[in-house]
Amino acid sequence: MKIARGRELLTPEQRQAFMQIPEDEWILGTYFTFSKRDLEIVNKRRREENRLGFAVQLAVLRYPGWPYTHIKSIPDSVIQYISKQIGVSPSSLDHYPQRENTLWDHLKEIRSEYDFVTFTLSEYRMTFKYLHQLALENGDAIHLLHECIDFLRKNKIILPAITTLERMVWEARAMAEKKLFNTVSKSLTNEQKEKLEGIITSQHPSESNKTILGWLKEPPGHPSPETFLKIIERLEYIRGMDLETVQISHLHRNRLLQLSRLGSRYEPYAFRDFQENKRYSILTIYLLQLTQELTDKAFEIHDRQILSLLSKGRKAQEEIQKQNGKKLNEKVIHFTNIGQALIKAREEKLDVFKVLESVIEWNTFVSSVEEAQELARPADYDYLDLLQKRFYSLRKYTPTLLRVLEFHSTKANEPLLQAVEIIRGMNESGKRKVPDDSPVDFISKRWKRHLYEDDGTTINRHYYEMAVLTELREHVRAGDVSIVGSRQYRDFEEYLFSEDTWNQSKGNTRLSVSLSFEDYITERTSSFNERLKWLAANSNKLDGVSLEKGKLSLARLEKDVPEEAKKFSASLYQMLPRIKLTDLLMDVAHITGFHEQFTHASNNRKPDKEETIIIMAALLGMGMNIGLSKMAEATPGLTYKQLANVSQWRMYEDAMNKAQAILVNFHHKLQLPFYWGDGTTSSSDGMRMQLGVSSLHADANPHYGTGKGATIYRFTSGK
Repeated sequence: MKIARGRELLTPEQRQAFMQIPEDEWILGTYFTFSKRDLEIVNKRRREENRLGFAVQLAVLRYPGWPYTHIKSIPDSVIQYISKQIGVSPSSLDHYPQRENTLWDHLKEIRSEYDFVTFTLSEYRMTFKYLHQLALENGDAIHLLHECIDFLRKNKIILPAITTLERMVWEARAMAEKKLFNTVSKSLTNEQKEKLEGIITSQHPSESNKTILGWLKEPPGHPSPETFLKIIERLEYIRGMDLETVQISHLHRNRLLQLSRLGSRYEPYAFRDFQENKRYSILTIYLLQLTQELTDKAFEIHDRQILSLLSKGRKAQEEIQKQNGKKLNEKVIHFTNIGQALIKAREEKLDVFKVLESVIEWNTFVSSVEEAQELARPADYDYLDLLQKRFYSLRKYTPTLLRVLEFHSTKANEPLLQAVEIIRGMNESGKRKVPDDSPVDFISKRWKRHLYEDDGTTINRHYYEMAVLTELREHVRAGDVSIVGSRQYRDFEEYLFSEDTWNQSKGNTRLSVSLSFEDYITERTSSFNERLKWLAANSNKLDGVSLEKGKLSLARLEKDVPEEAKKFSASLYQMLPRIKLTDLLMDVAHITGFHEQFTHASNNRKPDKEETIIIMAALLGMGMNIGLSKMAEATPGLTYKQLANVSQWRMYEDAMNKAQAILVNFHHKLQLPFYWGDGTTSSSDGMRMQLGVSSLHADANPHYGTGKGATIYRFTSGK
């Protein structure tokens, strides 16, 4: 069967990984362990090499699924495991492929006995239909290839050449994209299409060197009221395009996210080169996803502003205590002296005022009392009473926050949302007095102490608004209140399957636990109690574990790295030659060839020598988080436009994944890493990165010294 040649998706290393036979026990037990019937069929052959060859053909058809002639290498441990079951020498396989007819006769018999099916046009159409449906949900090529191979195995279809599968996946993905683009484009009105054209062709009024799309994609910068208002301006611009009417809710979330990421990388000139359906669809999906990101960023700025407000209050209190420390100590001394004088006057029945003036002059005493009144704070004081002056810094953006963002909650949090509506209404009407019947029960005790004026009934507008905004932040972060149009803070129900979808799919969940909560919690409770009983019975036998008076104690672990090992490690590092990071990266590229995976997105051409240098510079700029502009300034001979071009057209997601696969596979084959482990475990932790540019996610953390940075979650394998 001939299939039209399309684009190949995998590198040679990735093809080898797909066709490689693992040596783990699960694969051996599942696919390479023969039943009694299998052995009876295998043993019909007289010669050892034919018995072993037939058995190996049967095994590899089961997994990985290709014919024996397509498999380049079979691990010795697998051959030994198979030969041991049929009682022959593993070396007899060397004599098996003597006659090609024998190979095909055995394959024909296996197809007949085990109902394996040859991959023909009929199987191609069936598989393509399956892949097309999957590609509507997920356009990732590697994922589709895995699904394709699993589907063929499940239906006992002998796998064709892997390049055939690649081309089939490519065609299915292309057809799915075409269908998606047509679906989205048809739901757009002519007016909406004109607006979409406008954002990639028209210049922004206040920034003549940028298109509207470029303006919309600008990073937010550091969190501030001004940044908040800029984000809201972009959010309202997109909302003004009325894209919410476009019907995309029936499209799979994964596919929408993939197309959105694609849209975030394309510059306006790239969009202009696309066909209309593709251009409008990717733009629409990207802008709809961008509204979610902008909504999240807007509330994140509010989160940071509230944190900043409270932090400034604490610092103000600390500063007051620091400045007034000497005066407060002086007042304590005065209080002690006056107290002792009063005690003496009472015990000895002396004139109080004479005794008092013997320790402090009357005028000094009066001045001290007045000064103490100025220094005095409320009896149960905290820093919240110092925040009233900070109210107006919040007012720079909070009216816009409450006007633009819409909040929903469960019934338990309705009082909070009622308070939000009251403040929103006061902002619109210009009223200053908070209604006496405004809800206050949801406000914490700390804020309530400052909520009322001196008369005890009038609500202080400043403190009421600050308290509501603080409680709103806390409830949104806790998930009790959702934000309409947000991704990070959306309603919890949106994370779940709909009831209809769940009823249709729950029978195929393949979960190893009961879907009944009562059954599940009963089983877990029983299992937990059994383990507790075992622990109680064996606590004396466990190393470093003790159970005393109902308390479980674990001994502190000793240092993993002895001092001798640290010294030896330091001596090894001293032996390594000093090398520039740029030279090291070029050496790795030369050794592994990972740079060849950065093929051009439009013509699939590999980078030449000059382009490779530009790619390495772009990788360094991104990896060191200095950005392409500063990298261009620091690299003689390279311009920002060159770096931007390769990052746009060569450093897309698939290319990055392929390049990373080359590096991981190369590392996996090395002998030295095996001294650390086999790579089946990992250590995960947050890594603090100092940021040299303005970022919404940058914050100060005294634990890591001065300056702002961000914490990135990463992992290192045991190898």
